[in-house]
Amino acid sequence: MDALDFFPEAASTQATSTDFILFVLIGFTGIVVLSVLSLLVIFSIRFRRHSAVRRDDPPEWMKRDLEIGWSSAGLFLALFLAWWTSATELSALIAPKNALEIHVVAKQWMWKVQHQNGAREINVLHVPVDEPVRLIMTSQDVIHSFFVPEFRVKQDVLPGRDSRTWFQATKTGTFHLFCTQLCGTEHARMTGEVVVMSGPDFAHWLTSQPVSDDLTREGEALFRSLGCSGCHDAASRVQAPALAGFFGSEVRLANGTSVTGSDELLRDIVLHPREHSVAGYPSVMPSYAGIVGDEELLRISRYIHSLSPSPEGKQP
Repeated sequence: MDALDFFPEAASTQATSTDFILFVLIGFTGIVVLSVLSLLVIFSIRFRRHSAVRRDDPPEWMKRDLEIGWSSAGLFLALFLAWWTSATELSALIAPKNALEIHVVAKQWMWKVQHQNGAREINVLHVPVDEPVRLIMTSQDVIHSFFVPEFRVKQDVLPGRDSRTWFQATKTGTFHLFCTQLCGTEHARMTGEVVVMSGPDFAHWLTSQPVSDDLTREGEALFRSLGCSGCHDAASRVQAPALAGFFGSEVRLANGTSVTGSDELLRDIVLHPREHSVAGYPSVMPSYAGIVGDEELLRISRYIHSLSPSPEGKQP
């Protein structure tokens, strides 16, 4: 008979740190509970009815000092635990710069995955072991949630914006993928698998997939088919911002505010250009709402990411 498993297998670096935090908090909680119960039993026996112990009230200063002492100790312990857990969890939100980037689109009721070389999967995600993996996710319809219990990774996937998470698997094997946000009648069937492979096996699997354009090339083709290059190319006669170096740079809007170039800002400009006009340029860009969906925005974003900054180009 197999031993009863109270926790899923820990198969990622995040799982190890998350479990450690959980066990520490359970340990502190257990110490407090046992201390209170022990004092309760001791006082119940010592001060039971007809016992000979004195029941005179202690001096006022003793009651005040004890009250201040245990209240202060509890407060400092709570603040320390809050600081420690928050610092540990927040530091784990930032993916390493060398992380393998994979794009995921959630849709009722499936997970659509695309790798950087264009390889596509549905309800299956292949990743290498001992290598950080960054997931950039969006939803085509309602709110979903990407959850792999063995990795201790859970991230809500929202329509109209990019959600990001990352993990580094430490064991090879096949692990369950669930949607943990009620998303419709077939929510319970929105499951999948994360297949963790050794580095050489993953490289072989990736190269053996059907050949297709990668996200950058698909984004460039879409960029030109939508007519974006007619205004934003360096040789264009139309006065429009250059897109090289857009991400991470400061963008001044016509309403006087300044924002940082990001996937969210790009989405807003493409779908609602009149509300996000760039200062110094005429507001002539048409709206692509209803024309460009989340997957198309993903491809365009990857193409613009690939543009190298040009000191001679027109900057926003």
